[in-house]
Amino acid sequence: MVEPDVLVMVIMKSMTDSEWKKRLTKEQYEVLRKKGTERPFTGALLKNNDKGTYLCSGCGAELFDSEKKFDSGTGWPSFYDVKNSRNVELHEDSSHGMKRIEVTCKKCGSHLGHVFDESYGRRYCINSCALDFREEK
Repeated sequence: MVEPDVLVMVIMKSMTDSEWKKRLTKEQYEVLRKKGTERPFTGALLKNNDKGTYLCSGCGAELFDSEKKFDSGTGWPSFYDVKNSRNVELHEDSSHGMKRIEVTCKKCGSHLGHVFDESYGRRYCINSCALDFREEK
C-alpha cells in the first residue's frame, strides 16, 4: 500500500504547467514554478507576527513554525529552522552568477527561496507568496 504523503507527492510533482497556472496566482506561479523572487518588502506575510504554521502555498505541506520566524531586515520572511525537514529539500543553485542553496517543497517541488549560513546560524529567506499561514487556535 502506498503512503498518502507519497501519493500526494507523486500527483503534485506530475502536474502540468497549465494545471499549476490554474491553481496559483500569477505571482505564485512565477515564484513557485519558475523560481522567481517577489520584490522585497512587499510580501503579505513579511510582518506577520501571529502564532501558527507556515505552509507551502502550492500543496499545503507544513514548512515553518512562527516561533522560528525573525525579522532579518532583508525584505522576505526569514526563519532560523524548518518545522518539518521531511517537507523541505535543499539544492545547490548557481543561477545569476551566485552560489546559493535553494529551498524547495519536497511534496510538490515548488521553489520557496534560499537558505544562507550566517554567523548566527541559518537563515531561510522565503518568498511570502510561496507561503500560506495557518493561525494557532
